[in-house]
Amino acid sequence: MITSILSNTTNTLSISIPILLATIIAALVAGWIIAIIHMYRNTYSKNFIFTVALLPVLVSAVVMVVNGNLGAGITVAGAFSLVRFRSAPGNAREIATIFFSMATGLAIGMGYIVYTFIFVADISMAMIAYTKFNFGESDSMKKQLKITMPEYTNYNLDFNETLDEFTDSYKLEQVKTTNLGSLLEATFTII
Repeated sequence: MITSILSNTTNTLSISIPILLATIIAALVAGWIIAIIHMYRNTYSKNFIFTVALLPVLVSAVVMVVNGNLGAGITVAGAFSLVRFRSAPGNAREIATIFFSMATGLAIGMGYIVYTFIFVADISMAMIAYTKFNFGESDSMKKQLKITMPEYTNYNLDFNETLDEFTDSYKLEQVKTTNLGSLLEATFTII
């Protein structure tokens, strides 16, 4: 059975220095593995990888500070994670990596080191396999084309000749204003 390395007596969580160091080292190793997995065939920034590598340590520290109360730890860690979503838009893979890193930190913060590394190994192998075999990639030649133009442009007629010449088919999906209403952005689906 997988058990926690942290001892919970009554309502206090007692942590010795060697156990604390073991959880920090485990979280750093797990974060490093997650960062390496995210870098496999993916575009990324150094700052994002740095954050993903340290996130398990930070989340595990938060969980341990709230005395192993998982509900409070998840609440605090969830509030911290909103900072990422509010500051810079990320793609779906980045969001999955952030949740992967946070879940790892939660498990380590609760003291489940063995469980954590089984979890990290399984999810890492799945991420590599999905990437290697192009899981979810569309075979279709459909692409999305966005054109930003002045608001006086007649987007229904001005692009027809060019799109007829260079595409097999096209469809205007959406038109919205940008730049405080001074520009239009037309979104076409093209083949």
